[in-house]
Amino acid sequence: MAEAIDDALSFFQRSCGRWRSRRSSHHLLHRRAEPGGSFIEVVELAAQDPRLVAIASLHGKDPSDLVGGCQVRWSGVMAWDQEGESHEGESLFGLVPTDGLGREGFLLRDRGYAETAPVAGRFSMDGAGALLLSTDYETMSSVERFSFAGPDVRIRMSTVEGLSNTATFCIETRIAEPAAEPIQPQDAGKPQPRSVSLLGW
Repeated sequence: MAEAIDDALSFFQRSCGRWRSRRSSHHLLHRRAEPGGSFIEVVELAAQDPRLVAIASLHGKDPSDLVGGCQVRWSGVMAWDQEGESHEGESLFGLVPTDGLGREGFLLRDRGYAETAPVAGRFSMDGAGALLLSTDYETMSSVERFSFAGPDVRIRMSTVEGLSNTATFCIETRIAEPAAEPIQPQDAGKPQPRSVSLLGW
């Protein structure tokens, strides 16, 4: 059983490192499931990092309310990809708690998943120690739940409602090797194609 996680920042810190993700996305309109696989890398950023300070200011938040954040890079493939289609990217996340305990508040990003424009969502921790993330876009809304099944296994479930209605389940396992070289899309492997979180990780 995974250890208790006190707040969202601790959850982010525990998520730092390199992960291999395997996913099944269920496209409700088409009544079909699409498998995917990806590599994800999470690096912690201090609250005083100039990039997080800039994001907070961009979203109209006081930078002094930041408690920290992270930089996330991802790369992989999806089963229905067209030839030449690329699934790579990176995003910055900043946490601004609103409850005094660090268990709920704003999740600030320099870019969204459905849109490249900066976006602010909400985070909260549930009674089981899982991290819930919700984001509203112009044409859709997404909700994700992250939880640890152990120190090196993370489970992610998500739903998207709007122009595209999907439900997704992911299992992510930690990669022990250090990040010595850039993530390569082809390493994700076509048999279990690409996985990219709706929130960029």
